[in-house]
Amino acid sequence: MKKLILLGSTIALMSFTMLTDSRNAYALYDAKGKTTDYSALLTEAKKADIVLFGELHDNPVIHWLQKELTKDLYADKKDKLVLGAEMFEADDQIALNEYLEGRISEKALKDEVKLWNNFATDYKPLLDFAKTNKLKFVAANIPRRYANMVYSRGTACLDSINPEAKKWIAPLPFKYDGNVKAYKDIFENSGGHGGDNLPKSQAIKDATMAHFIMKNWSKGQTFLHYNGAYHSNHHSAIEWYLKQQNPNLKVMVISSTEQDDITKLKEETFDSGDFIIVTPSNMTKTYK
Repeated sequence: MKKLILLGSTIALMSFTMLTDSRNAYALYDAKGKTTDYSALLTEAKKADIVLFGELHDNPVIHWLQKELTKDLYADKKDKLVLGAEMFEADDQIALNEYLEGRISEKALKDEVKLWNNFATDYKPLLDFAKTNKLKFVAANIPRRYANMVYSRGTACLDSINPEAKKWIAPLPFKYDGNVKAYKDIFENSGGHGGDNLPKSQAIKDATMAHFIMKNWSKGQTFLHYNGAYHSNHHSAIEWYLKQQNPNLKVMVISSTEQDDITKLKEETFDSGDFIIVTPSNMTKTYK
């Protein structure tokens, strides 16, 4: 009897410890804030034409999940998987290809390509996975100098750039709708500072990423694209431009956010993605 009492006490203590220890690395929710799991996310990702993985750029758990999803999708799709990212600008595609093909070294890549300061920890593993498995990796973003031109001088300035440079940008003139949630939010949050140039400088990035996603995707493939969550939240921005080109695309959005308490998703985050990854606000960062 004493052994049974002791066993019962031990189980109760273990259960209490598990309930009170909230130091989980992440929680996963569906669009309506219901808890879900990675297997459900993977199942849906396998069905998608395009997966927009919206990240928090400095979050190590999000980057780990990106790598895990990439590996698991590859196990299912093999050479039908295409990768691409906001973090590489379109005019660096040739050098990126040369690295993927083993023609240039990592040092040469660093010398030639405009790499983010967290490249080594967060994006090189994805690039090297593509290299090892001979997958296409698309440098999808507009060269930053042109987005900056839009912010400072408006979209008309793009008409005057070198015709050769225009191949690194979405076809001009590009469509813009200030009522799209992403751009409406940017305009309102900035208090209208700079007029439409600020949201349009964001829109030309989204339009360009959508352009290169579509240019490198074909039916039967899955394109996994890594981007900041704000470029795809609420099925807006990049997806809006994708659907302008092909309204029948099956696009899956993964969003990421941080909360002090990850045991319940804040309502303000509902519908930001088909799946929403939540990590603790005090999560360590990959860069400052």
